[in-house]
Amino acid sequence: MLSAHEFATLMLVKDAADQIIDRHELDTLLERQLIAMEQLVSGARLPRITEDGDLLLRAVRRVH
Repeated sequence: MLSAHEFATLMLVKDAADQIIDRHELDTLLERQLIAMEQLVSGARLPRITEDGDLLLRAVRRVH
């Protein structure tokens, strides 16, 4: 189960990945394969949501 902070971070990755600064919740999301880190040509790394992460967010939206 994700904590409220982890869930909020997952939503941020989906909607505003470029605005996320080093958050420790990313480690949990990476471990659970809900996000992946994308290496940009510039050398920067940005989190992106995986298919599993997207499915989780869609399931939660359906419930609410």
